[in-house]
Amino acid sequence: MDVIPFEAWFFEVPPVTRYWTTAAVVTSVLVQCEVLTPYQLFFSFRTVFETHQYWRFLTTFLYFGPLSLDFIFHIFFMSRYSRMLEDSFFRNKTLDFLWLLFYSSFSLLILSPLVSLPFLGSPLSFSLVYIWARRNPSIRLSFLGLFVFSAPYLPWVLFGFSLILNNALPRGDLLGIAVGHVYFFFEDIFPRLYGYRPLAPPWRWQIWRRRRQHERAE
Repeated sequence: MDVIPFEAWFFEVPPVTRYWTTAAVVTSVLVQCEVLTPYQLFFSFRTVFETHQYWRFLTTFLYFGPLSLDFIFHIFFMSRYSRMLEDSFFRNKTLDFLWLLFYSSFSLLILSPLVSLPFLGSPLSFSLVYIWARRNPSIRLSFLGLFVFSAPYLPWVLFGFSLILNNALPRGDLLGIAVGHVYFFFEDIFPRLYGYRPLAPPWRWQIWRRRRQHERAE
């Protein structure tokens, strides 16, 4: 049986990006069909710890808004830059990529009360955009065909575009930039200066990774 193009594209997407994108689309479809409501998905410390609704740790990263052009825009950027990171710097390092997402998600959950953000999927994807951009300084990009710039400026170009478009400070974008910068600094700059990685996965995580690599080699 021949594989149709969509199936071929879908299974070419690396696993973490594939599952995250699929879960995000399914979540918004369920909200659109009124099976779920955004009220059941948002994150706050009160709803999680006082009412024990622990699923909100996950669902806050899966809801990107109702089905709309804005939703398509956010899903496109999330899947594009998550895929490019996973396909390049984290190729065959799925557990390391999961560690990056765990660090970023945990940081965003801790910082979210400071900026009153109930949904954190967009800041999480923005942190991945920032990391990809900083790790590709020689790549040239074009914004809407208006001007060309180096990849490290991409997060700030998107930040400025969002600021102009919405006429409001994009707090989620700033939070994603901050979290992404901390990861980039301690993973890419700090080790060159001091010889070790403060944000390296914990040893249990590394043992699990080596075990998975050994099983794959067999």
